[in-house]
Amino acid sequence: MTTVAFAAASSTGQPQPQRDPAADLATFFDVSLDLLVIRDLEGVIVRVSASWASTLGYKPDELVGRAILSLVHPDDLPATLDSAAEVENRRPDAPVRGHVNRYRHRDGHYVTLEWRAQKFGDRIYAVARDVTAKIAAEQALIEAKAAAETANRAKSDFLANMSHEIRTPLNGVIGIIDALARTPLAPEQAEMVGLIATSGVTLERLVSDMLDVSRIEAGKLELELRPFDLDEALTAPLDTQRLRAEDKGLGFHVERAPNARGVFIGDSVRISQILGNLLSNAVKFTAEGSVIVRFALTEDDGAPTLLSFEVEDTGVGFDAEHDAQLFQRFSQADASITRRFGGTGLGLSICRSLTEMMGGRITGASTPGVGSRFRVELPLPRAQSLRDYDARDVAALAAGPQPSRLLRVLLAEDHPVNQRVVQLILAGHVEEIVTVDDGAQAVAAFEAGTFDVVLMDMQMPCMDGLTATRAIRALEAARPGVARTPILMLSANAMAEHRDAASDAGADLHLAKPVTARDLLTTLAMLTPT
Repeated sequence: MTTVAFAAASSTGQPQPQRDPAADLATFFDVSLDLLVIRDLEGVIVRVSASWASTLGYKPDELVGRAILSLVHPDDLPATLDSAAEVENRRPDAPVRGHVNRYRHRDGHYVTLEWRAQKFGDRIYAVARDVTAKIAAEQALIEAKAAAETANRAKSDFLANMSHEIRTPLNGVIGIIDALARTPLAPEQAEMVGLIATSGVTLERLVSDMLDVSRIEAGKLELELRPFDLDEALTAPLDTQRLRAEDKGLGFHVERAPNARGVFIGDSVRISQILGNLLSNAVKFTAEGSVIVRFALTEDDGAPTLLSFEVEDTGVGFDAEHDAQLFQRFSQADASITRRFGGTGLGLSICRSLTEMMGGRITGASTPGVGSRFRVELPLPRAQSLRDYDARDVAALAAGPQPSRLLRVLLAEDHPVNQRVVQLILAGHVEEIVTVDDGAQAVAAFEAGTFDVVLMDMQMPCMDGLTATRAIRALEAARPGVARTPILMLSANAMAEHRDAASDAGADLHLAKPVTARDLLTTLAMLTPT
């Protein structure tokens, strides 16, 4: 016969059975999915939940009286002992802290558990859950991320190398066509030369875009902040796209606020690139009508100077459905865009990345069949004046003077086509041009002769251009009173670190291939004043 003690009546008037704390605790231990354990201060298990059987394969009665540390993985014992000591010495009001370690399953393999424990009297009360799958998933993500980063670096290195390899023959194509265009040609021949030149420039831009994307993804693209004149930065993209618009019969209008001029601090090459990309798209996607570009400058006390420019066209436009795709890499508003207009869908992605790197923002809006409008805002602090010309940056050179005298030139270049390109460009501007195939020959020729300028390729057999440049500077240092000879690095290596390496080796300037006659002659005029 069972005797039941009754407590106070319930709301229904019926007496309720008195609760048994021990029975409640037993029920709690039986139904818990997490692992529950009570141990004494010596580490001996006093009680465990039934869930130990499903998680670690042990029945509760197999564990009671056993030292809990006997189940811990040997490699995890030191950290587990430290954690246990911390629990035992913790103040009652201190927050409960977690701990992760591995426990041996009854069949011999290990399970990773995440613990929380608290001391009460002479007992430690703890709860744990199986996080083996979670830890494995996190480790898999870490390994996948590392593998992806390695693959991304390999891809970036591959693209950089491919860029160099493509630029070398491309330099021959563009350089020879440039030289050919300056010779007497029949109208039909001039037209064909123009088509080849246009295709070469398009290919060069594609190579540059691919290289930019790989550098952005790898986090290797760095801005080169320096004082620059805004007029000079905007002239090249405006003049280039104005000619393209006129060839298509489009109107091309520039609206510029009076204060949107002066000297600022920023990366003028990248600003010119952003504007050029937006204008190029506007002209490409507009069959009739016009392209308008507006420049404004906001200057408020206590706020950075904000340069903004808008490019508006009357082209094909895009709808809201494709709005989110515009700034994605390798994406265009419509698949038919590629078939009708060409392109890779990299331009706007690069514009967004460059704009955000400068602390600015870019937005776009459009109506299908009516046109598009893109707006860029860039914070650009004003500068008092331009500094001395930086030897590592010739990208913003516009058409300038040609050498005022005949020059003695030493050309170090291992590629026969590129040798011929430079020779054709310099025809009529040199007294003598000595051509060698590697850096060692360049050092020997420099030691034996006298030159007004040295044109040095960066990658050559036997001795590379950087080593040869250092050797030439060492020869000059050993000749007190002898004037320093300008060295211009001509290389398909076009990244910022390559220009830095050239400067560190002693080169005065760096021109990336493909080299045009205008850039080469303008640079020589600057390096060899009268």
